[in-house]
Amino acid sequence: MIRKGHHGLRPGQTMHLSITTRLRWHCEEPTDSLLQIEVAATSGQRLLANAFEGTPAGHVTRVPAQDGIGERIWLHQEGDCTVTYAAEVEVLGRSVALETLAALPPHRLPGEAVPYLMDSRYCPANRFSPFVDEEFAAFEGGAKVAAMRDWIAAHYRYVPGVSDASTTAIDSFVERRGVCRDYAHTLICFARAAAIPARFASGYGADVTPQDFHAVAEVWLANPEGVGGWHLVDATGMADTASFAQIAVGRDAADTSFLTSFGQADLRELAIEVREVASLNHVR
Repeated sequence: MIRKGHHGLRPGQTMHLSITTRLRWHCEEPTDSLLQIEVAATSGQRLLANAFEGTPAGHVTRVPAQDGIGERIWLHQEGDCTVTYAAEVEVLGRSVALETLAALPPHRLPGEAVPYLMDSRYCPANRFSPFVDEEFAAFEGGAKVAAMRDWIAAHYRYVPGVSDASTTAIDSFVERRGVCRDYAHTLICFARAAAIPARFASGYGADVTPQDFHAVAEVWLANPEGVGGWHLVDATGMADTASFAQIAVGRDAADTSFLTSFGQADLRELAIEVREVASLNHVR
């Protein structure tokens, strides 16, 4: 895979993204649906405008999403359901090189990172331990994560339609192909197998082709002063992580699905547009 040239935003520089999303689905009977499509308000991104509209529903409410990042929206509807979302977001440039970061030993990890050492539904990380121990033994910390990212990019083919809601990282590793969720699941497994916390992140990226909700991994690494934090990594090479607008995070794709229905729902339309409006210096 050829990695696209990224903007390499400098600290203090921001990217302004314009996002529009339209979803349409049909429920044969009254159904509860859970949406995660809105950009989260975090320290690394600021919402300049945020508008959500939908078909009138019998019930609409918002609840906090995983790790307190963003919100989920409950809808109780029947028949044709349509929602539109429009946002303007300012993303603060993230320019830290992975290779300069260190992995913390497990006993020094904070509580928020510990759950992301464990296996999850789509990420049976323990199954990857022998491979990771052999393939990436020469690397440490962020350099090891970068080597994992590059290995996946070199060995996987991006092929839409070959995976579905049942596809795990094991399936993707065997077939060496998939879409962004499959690349992210594999990288998460590799990192967890090396005792580096890793979680799944969904969001919007301007360079994603075909345009869709995009999935990347986030790993917990520390700077030279020992201060730890989450860092985005995209094994597909499509998204510029310096200007990626996050929606949600979780253990794997099950926690960040844009639409989860508790009943039969037929998705009939998904349209997303993400445009870069400007890259500006910004003083906070």
